[in-house]
Amino acid sequence: MSTFLRNVTSLIAVFAMLFLPLSVHAATEQAFSAQAFKAAQDAGKPILVEIHADWCPTCKAQQPILNKLSGETTFSNVVRLKVDFDTQKDLLKQFNAKMQSTLVLYKGKTEIARSVGETDESRIRTMLQKAL
Repeated sequence: MSTFLRNVTSLIAVFAMLFLPLSVHAATEQAFSAQAFKAAQDAGKPILVEIHADWCPTCKAQQPILNKLSGETTFSNVVRLKVDFDTQKDLLKQFNAKMQSTLVLYKGKTEIARSVGETDESRIRTMLQKAL
């Protein structure tokens, strides 16, 4: 194998390791829809409803933690549904969320955990483990 071909192969491998997890994550987080929520509930899946605002510093701190955990095999089946705090007021009432940065965890149709403003990775991990 030529040096050039080895270098290209190595470059492709590095690219895949760096960027493939990002694309996998992108598929796990989605905007909230009643259909997706109901389908996940009916299937008995773990569901994390994220009450999020783009301007919220706490929400911004939560995102890399949630993205990291979503990329782990342990939490890969958690359905993440994002509710926009500023535009989806009806959903805030539905989930009894008074603040952005609220995380509501379901196992199927049952709410099993809730946190507001949590940015500690180990606490978020522990919360998500309750739904597994």
